[in-house]
Amino acid sequence: MSNLKDRLRTDLTASIKARDELRSSTLRMVLTAITNAEVAGKTQRELTDEDVVTVLSSEAKKRREAAVAFEEGGRTEAAAKERAEAEILADYLPEQLSEDEVRALISETIESTGAAADGMRAMGKVMGALQPKVKGRADGAFVAAEVKRQLAG
Repeated sequence: MSNLKDRLRTDLTASIKARDELRSSTLRMVLTAITNAEVAGKTQRELTDEDVVTVLSSEAKKRREAAVAFEEGGRTEAAAKERAEAEILADYLPEQLSEDEVRALISETIESTGAAADGMRAMGKVMGALQPKVKGRADGAFVAAEVKRQLAG
């Protein structure tokens, strides 16, 4: 049973009682995404907290990307709503690593795996070792770009 999922449900009830429309709709949306993830595939299963964090990270990323797209399209109100939803979701995610912390983790991982000598061919090895350390705590696109930069340099 997921404690995080229970917390989301409890917070949804509280936000409904407080008549907080944005928080209520955001929490409903993420709980639906969690339910969809549970019933996806051949076997229905209860998600662990780690699985719930993965769903939350994915939903937060969608909100950030949508905010950028709306901003570029001149729809500032829609962009602001997407950013507000992303902030609500961020409350449930592990603390995010700074770019400097990510760079340091990447350097350590390259050193510990001995990947520096292999250059770009070691990208998969480095990412495989790095994923458990940064999952849900850093933007995957930034991590991949930084790994490439450090391996190439």
